[in-house]
Amino acid sequence: MTNEENVFRDAVKGVKPLKIKSPKIQKDIEKPKPIAKKFLEDEKKALLDSLSDEFILPESESGEELRYLKKGHSPDILKKLKKGYWVTQKSIDLHGLVSEEAKSYIVNFISDCKKRKVRCVKIIHGKGLRSLNKEPVLRNKVKNWLIQKDEVIAYIEAPRHDGGSGAVLVLLKEY
Repeated sequence: MTNEENVFRDAVKGVKPLKIKSPKIQKDIEKPKPIAKKFLEDEKKALLDSLSDEFILPESESGEELRYLKKGHSPDILKKLKKGYWVTQKSIDLHGLVSEEAKSYIVNFISDCKKRKVRCVKIIHGKGLRSLNKEPVLRNKVKNWLIQKDEVIAYIEAPRHDGGSGAVLVLLKEY
C-alpha cells in the first residue's frame, strides 16, 4: 500500500456508511392525448392570418416611447413592467428576419409561451440600423401585431441595459 492509501484509510477509519432509502417510484403520468397534425397546422395558419399588417395604432396611443396597456387594466402594470416586477422568462430575437418570418415567429412564440404559462417575455426587434432606410421596420410592425394578440396585456420599450429601443418587454395573460 502507498502512503496516500494509508492516509486515506486513517482518515475514513470509523466512518459508517449512510443508510440509503430506496428511491420512490413515480406513478405513471398520464400522457397527453395526441393532437392531429393537420389541426395544428390549420390553427397556426389561422393565428398568422389573424395578424394584420394594415392595423394602425390609434393616434392617442402612438408615440415615440414604445408602450401599450390593454383597456381595463391598471396603469400600475406598466410601472411594474418597467421596474422589472416580472422576471423575463423567455425571449426571441427577430434580427435579420423579413416581416412575414417575424410575424410567424411571434405567433409561434406567443402560442408556445401560452402553453408553458410564461408571463413575461422579451422580443428583440432591432433598431433598424441595417435596414435600407435605416428605419426600424420591425419595431412598428411588432407593436401593431402585439396589440392585436388577445394574450398581450401590456408592453414597454425594454430598459437600456436590456435592449432599449431595439426590444420590448411584454406581459402576457395568466393561464
